[in-house]
Amino acid sequence: MVEVAISLAIIGIALVGIIGVLPLGLHAQRDNREETVIAQDATVFTEAISKGASGANDLTNYVYAITNFWTLYNANGSVNKNDFNGYTPVAAYTYGTSVPSMELTNGANIVGLLSTPEYTDSNFNPTNNLFNGGYSNHVIAYVRSISGPAVEKPPQDNQLLQQDSFSYRIFSVNAPVAAASPNPSLQENLHELRLTFEWPQQPNGAVGNGRATYRALIAGQILTTNSLGQLLYFYQPQSFASAP
Repeated sequence: MVEVAISLAIIGIALVGIIGVLPLGLHAQRDNREETVIAQDATVFTEAISKGASGANDLTNYVYAITNFWTLYNANGSVNKNDFNGYTPVAAYTYGTSVPSMELTNGANIVGLLSTPEYTDSNFNPTNNLFNGGYSNHVIAYVRSISGPAVEKPPQDNQLLQQDSFSYRIFSVNAPVAAASPNPSLQENLHELRLTFEWPQQPNGAVGNGRATYRALIAGQILTTNSLGQLLYFYQPQSFASAP
C-alpha cells in the first residue's frame, strides 16, 4: 500500500505539471497560427495596393468596414477641423455626405480607400507635406481573415460563425519619402506603404495584443479619381511625374 501511495503521489505531481504546461502550449499554437494568417494576408493586401489593383472583388468578402479619421490643417499649422469618413458594404459617408457609390461592394473601392495618401491638399490631391494646409488621413480597415479554416470562408453566411472568425485591423499609411538628393522627382514619385496589423479584433470593438507592420517602397505616382463623388486613390507604378 505504501508503494502504491508513493506511486500515486508521483503520478499526481507529474500530472499537475503536465496540466500546467498544456495551456501554454495551446496559447503558443494559437499565436503561431494567427501570425501565419497575418503574414499570408499581408502579402495579399501589399500586392493589391502597391499594384493599384481595381479588380480584386474577392476582398469584399473579408473587408467589412473602413474608416478614415482625418484632420484639416490651416496653412499656419493650426487645426481647422477633424472628423471621420466611414464605409461599409451598405453605407458610405465622405466628409458628412452620403456617397452610395463608395460602399464596399467592389474591390476598387476597397483598394482605392486603403491607398489614400497620408497627406492631401485642400482639393484632396496627394501632397508631400502640409506646409500650405490640407488633410492628414488615418485609414483603418476592419477585416475577417482571408486565410484560415475553409468553414469560415464564403459562401458561409452564418453571422454567428462570421463574427467568431479571426478578424483584425489594418492601419494603412501611404507616406511620402523624403528626397535624398537635390532631385525633387525622387520625392514626387517614391512612397512608403506601411500596413500595421493589430489582432484579434473583438466583437465589442477591443483589439488584442498582436501587432505586426509590413513595409514596401513603391516607385510611381498616386493618382486620384473624383467622379460621381468618389475620392479613390491608386498607385500607378509605371507612371511618373516630372517635378521642377
